[in-house]
Amino acid sequence: MTRLHHIPFSRSFRILWLLEEMGLATEIRRYSLTDGSLRASEFKAISPVGRVPALEIDDITIYESGAIVEYLTETRPELGLGRLPGDAERVAYLEWLGFAETQASIIASLNMQHLFMGDPTPAAPVVLKLEAARLGATLKAMERVLGAHDWLLPSGFCAADTMMGFNLFSAPYYVRMDRFENVRAYVKRIEARPAYQRARALDGVQEFYKKDFYEVPDG
Repeated sequence: MTRLHHIPFSRSFRILWLLEEMGLATEIRRYSLTDGSLRASEFKAISPVGRVPALEIDDITIYESGAIVEYLTETRPELGLGRLPGDAERVAYLEWLGFAETQASIIASLNMQHLFMGDPTPAAPVVLKLEAARLGATLKAMERVLGAHDWLLPSGFCAADTMMGFNLFSAPYYVRMDRFENVRAYVKRIEARPAYQRARALDGVQEFYKKDFYEVPDG
């Protein structure tokens, strides 16, 4: 039995997409940020800090998307989606897994300040501007790399690309993407993948974003 604990349009989409790329049939158990289900003792027994993703597979439970990606690719090397020790791209692969988490942490900060704080603790405009600039810097780094090859690694698509499934579909709410031509082309390639399309159909409706773009307020 493979079961993914999931919130639509969140970091757990990375794992949903990777499971589809791997052809692994998965039961999806959905949660919400607003109904208290993540704080339930039953879920805390699965994910101690009450966050998704959490994956039940191979008679174990794993949480943290980077750890799940490494486990899945290392236990199923025949699928070719990881880069194992000894591979010439191993270091670059691990760097991209870490890069995806760095980028996601900036998005999480912007989400918290724009979407979840509100009055009486409004976010400081200077902080929002700084975080948006930090996110733009990560996209600029990707823009350079994706000018040289279609995917994050020169050899082609890998699980590190699925780690961007959350990031690149949240980043446009905070950064204008017009100046990142290579990143936008990369997103189009992602959207053309059948496994991505299947995962998006399974994902569910996102609850977070009520605007098309979140400007930094005056202040």
